[in-house]
Amino acid sequence: MRHTIIAAGLSVFAGAALAQSPVLTVYTYDSFVADWGPGPAIEQAFEAQCACDLQFVGAGDGAALLARIRLEGARTDADIVLGLDTNLTAAAVETGLFAPHGIVAQGLTLPVAWDDETFLPYDWGYFAFVHDVDLEDAPANFEALAASDVSIVIQDPRSSTPGLGLLMWVEAAYGDRAAEIWEGLADNIVTVTPGWSEAYGLFLEGEADMVLSYTTSPAYHLIAEEDASKTAAAFSEGHYLQVEVAGMLAGTDQPALARAFLEFMLSPAFQEVIPTTNWMYPAALPADALPDGFETLVQPSQALLLSPEAAAAARNPALETWQRALSR
Repeated sequence: MRHTIIAAGLSVFAGAALAQSPVLTVYTYDSFVADWGPGPAIEQAFEAQCACDLQFVGAGDGAALLARIRLEGARTDADIVLGLDTNLTAAAVETGLFAPHGIVAQGLTLPVAWDDETFLPYDWGYFAFVHDVDLEDAPANFEALAASDVSIVIQDPRSSTPGLGLLMWVEAAYGDRAAEIWEGLADNIVTVTPGWSEAYGLFLEGEADMVLSYTTSPAYHLIAEEDASKTAAAFSEGHYLQVEVAGMLAGTDQPALARAFLEFMLSPAFQEVIPTTNWMYPAALPADALPDGFETLVQPSQALLLSPEAAAAARNPALETWQRALSR
């Protein structure tokens, strides 16, 4: 009986200690927190050093994160938002809900310079259309795709960062001809999904010949499944670059812990998880630290990227062009 009482006392003590641990809430996209995503490993690694409770909250796809933060405003439970990209950061700053991180980012291996005072990068990649290697006459640019009978699945730019990235890709590559390109692509599009996971799932089920994803997506099949049947189409216009970022909320009640997480995000313990869980290039690891298989991936002939300000200015006109083309 005495041992039972002692055990019960220890259990109560442990529960009280756990209850007193500070909680850090991170809003992110659904695939990040999936069992196969980076979230579980990162949660374990950070909690091992922070004496805290790290809680990831899935909030749809990347672009949906900003919509949720806008809706919740200053009353949001989020301390950090992880999963925006440079197409959304200007709009995020305009909300006034984010605070400067105050961190000197060192060891970044991005293909572009980084000097953002509000957001820090954690990974990057190039948007691409992924297809089976045995697809005959795979298009090598948007014009060829529009002129073909190849079917594609894409994501909604209002809720998905890949979907918005596709708008910016066409905008950066074609400018005033963007409407013409979208009109040509309209009959290639099988469906538009809310997020990446739904689109990629439809592609794997054989519902379309190609899916909007990343040049790194074939690495998953090659490394995790030992399947070399997928590749990314190399487009002659170049490929649009996505840099994914995280930022802390101005209203967080855990500012020191939030900054500690952002610093941890650039450490090897976080960065080494990214290539084989998020299947992107890590933002702070050299190329020679990437897993075998990444060297086989398509390397774009040109990197396309609009500045955050230019992307913010282009978003609504590009969205209107896209909607008009797909409604005809």
